[in-house]
Amino acid sequence: MDRYFGFDLGDAESAVARLKRHDQLIPDILTVRDAKSFVTAYALLRDGQLLIGEGACYNPDALTRKIRFKSRFLNDTASAKDIRSFAAGVLGELYLNGDLIKGEDCCFYVGCPAGWDKNAREEYRGIFEKTGFPPVKIISESRAALVSACQSKHLQVGYDILSRPVLVIDIGSSTTDFAYIMGGKEVELKTAGEVYLGGGIMDEILLEEAIRQSSDEKKIRKIFAESEAWRSYCEFSARRLKEKYFSDEEYWRANDCMQTVSIRYTRLPVRFVLRMNERIADALLNNPVERLEGKSFREVFTESLIQVRDSITEKQPELIFLTGGVSKLPAIRNWCRDIFPDSVIISGSEPEFSVARGLAYCGKIDDELREFKQDIERLKESSVVENIVGANIDKLYRDAVDTFVEPILENVALPVIERWRQGGIDKLSDIDHVLQEEIDAYLHMEDARRLLMKPVASWLKTVSFALEEHTMPICVRHNVPYSALSLNSYLNLSDMEIRVDTKDIFAVKEITWMIDTIVSILIGLLCGGSGIAMIANGLPGILAGAVISLLVLALGKDKMQEAILNAKIPQPVRHLIPKSYFESRLNRIADEVKESLYVNLEKEKNEEITSRIVKEISEQIEVCLTRMAEVVEIPLGDRNIYD
Repeated sequence: MDRYFGFDLGDAESAVARLKRHDQLIPDILTVRDAKSFVTAYALLRDGQLLIGEGACYNPDALTRKIRFKSRFLNDTASAKDIRSFAAGVLGELYLNGDLIKGEDCCFYVGCPAGWDKNAREEYRGIFEKTGFPPVKIISESRAALVSACQSKHLQVGYDILSRPVLVIDIGSSTTDFAYIMGGKEVELKTAGEVYLGGGIMDEILLEEAIRQSSDEKKIRKIFAESEAWRSYCEFSARRLKEKYFSDEEYWRANDCMQTVSIRYTRLPVRFVLRMNERIADALLNNPVERLEGKSFREVFTESLIQVRDSITEKQPELIFLTGGVSKLPAIRNWCRDIFPDSVIISGSEPEFSVARGLAYCGKIDDELREFKQDIERLKESSVVENIVGANIDKLYRDAVDTFVEPILENVALPVIERWRQGGIDKLSDIDHVLQEEIDAYLHMEDARRLLMKPVASWLKTVSFALEEHTMPICVRHNVPYSALSLNSYLNLSDMEIRVDTKDIFAVKEITWMIDTIVSILIGLLCGGSGIAMIANGLPGILAGAVISLLVLALGKDKMQEAILNAKIPQPVRHLIPKSYFESRLNRIADEVKESLYVNLEKEKNEEITSRIVKEISEQIEVCLTRMAEVVEIPLGDRNIYD
């Protein structure tokens, strides 16, 4: 696509951003009805014209006026019609201004509160589709704000924040939207995503204060009772004055901060003066409000923060990203810092536009990631991964041998021989059978699998370095951080708690196949006589005595050793061989066993099993590449819902 539009349709104000794919880094905020942030209102005039924005609030020819309809979407079916009318007006303005061209290759990303479920989002998307918008996708407003932060050169957040816990707080006019994002995935909060607390509460307090101070109080109250549109327009003016004051409190404490609105509802306009000062500013934040059940804005906002903090079962947020016009208030940051003292708190330079810009970014990212995924699929479909794994598989076998030999000799062979010394095994020759069973059982225990994880993870790093020669060019082509497709970025040898788990790549069946191959060769080395011969070598010298000498003379050395291996040697005689001898003997033969294993692996390992291991591990790595690519596409938001 050539251009991407982000439409932040708010309950009180809206904004539209546009981003060109090839020659633009930052989305433009488009002017609609002479304003970049325009009032979410529409009016149907007597001549049939549809009017949106500020003018819709007071145009005398209006037959119908509608405001604040988005906040009613979940519980008022009539709100869908109002949203459609307003959206149609915005679409018409974009065509009229030449910001949108009929038939162009473009799409719209429209924001919604994080608390809306799949059904609500699909119904919302359908409104824009029926209105005639180009292809529309619905994205969480909080997620869009985070994308905007990640893309912002001013904030320098970067993609790394996507792997960390983030709390996005979007303070609108009617609701405050909380979204906890951990590893790029939105986690449901006990607040159900949004709280019915917005900057509009402060605007109402400011408006009421101005009405009480006006010499035309009765006239103004009568106008507001009869005209919801004029009341909303004055409330909108109050919001602008409030934001102006809080943007530089120190200056306005020493200067008049006021605005005069000419209400043209009656034959003679009524002059309405709005004023902000330190006393009123304190009242906006701390005075009890009936609509908030007698609590102040500060109390409700702080209680919501505590509820969010307590509902987070994973790590507390490292970053809090504030968006929405009210987020400019220094008090908001202070309250967040009180509840989340260890979090970094940031907001954009124009928080009122961060959602619109983030939505536009999502469109571009979507297209880029579609091409990125195609490159990943081509890599997976090639034989690159399988060739790399196959070229390194022998090292994996050797690493497994190095890992297993000493533990097997110590934890299996030595206890078995000790059982013979203590009389638990009748003859030395019986050790073969017992040893076979014990080695097989030991290597298929969970402890042995855990023991294998460290060399497996180390081996995967070797494979990953070779794979990066192929993934790095893909990352370069699509401006994706190199680490995004690096297995090494996801392996942690210290505790095996890895985001792409070693155990997911090297699953139980692959371990079992490899262990089976090693078991068969190891048993062949240690059992069937040869292993016992290695262990028992030197027995004649230790079992010194006349009987041994006579046996040597009568039977010869080989026959004598065979007789000893098959004899039921009395336990007192067995104790003549100290345990330390066997320990020393096993230590001496460890390297010999390893070398024999290496040689036999080359000759005897099951090629069918090896090829299956290569195939399965390659497929698991390819799955991991897909999962890592998904981490890159986190900013797109709910792609699983609207793909």
